[in-house]
Amino acid sequence: MTDILVLYYSRHGSTAELARHICRGIESVNGVSARLRTVPAVATVVDTPAPAVPDNGPPYATHQDLLECDGVILGSPTRFGNMAAPLKYFLDGTSSLWVSGGLAGKPAAVFTSTQTMHGGQESTLLSMMLPLLHHGMYLVGLPYTEPALTHTKSGGSPYGASHVAGAQDKGSIHKLTEDEQHLAQELGKRVAELAARLARTR
Repeated sequence: MTDILVLYYSRHGSTAELARHICRGIESVNGVSARLRTVPAVATVVDTPAPAVPDNGPPYATHQDLLECDGVILGSPTRFGNMAAPLKYFLDGTSSLWVSGGLAGKPAAVFTSTQTMHGGQESTLLSMMLPLLHHGMYLVGLPYTEPALTHTKSGGSPYGASHVAGAQDKGSIHKLTEDEQHLAQELGKRVAELAARLARTR
């Protein structure tokens, strides 16, 4: 079984919703499964340690998840045109995998969610690509042969799947548009298909 790691950080739930659609796209490919993982929040002052396992949602990612997977899809909300600190903190701790080449030759992709249409989606997607390039991974995007990429009125980019959350009450999730759902699923499917092809050549 080919295994794709979908690794994300989500504060209000929109990035997590994108992750779930990406998993659906991955699992639409025969013989490929999705492994959904998140990362804990970071804080400069800690009174009590964070639990080893989150109270709800997927488990926290480990380096072993990265090693065992056949591909990686990273997701983060936008923070001033960059990935959120918790995901960056996790990636900063993967130097041992870089030294060993543990991720080299695996396909990878990225996704994000912003509150506004021009809230830095593409720069965030590009920022997440940089550590993947340093790890020697193959980057996968969304081609313009996907019709939804040209007629979407919200999220969607050739650099990766995205969502425009808009103004929302705290704790509520803005529903993904049909185009956003489709593009997220297609991104997952493209990574899964490439990972499956690469697995057959090993």
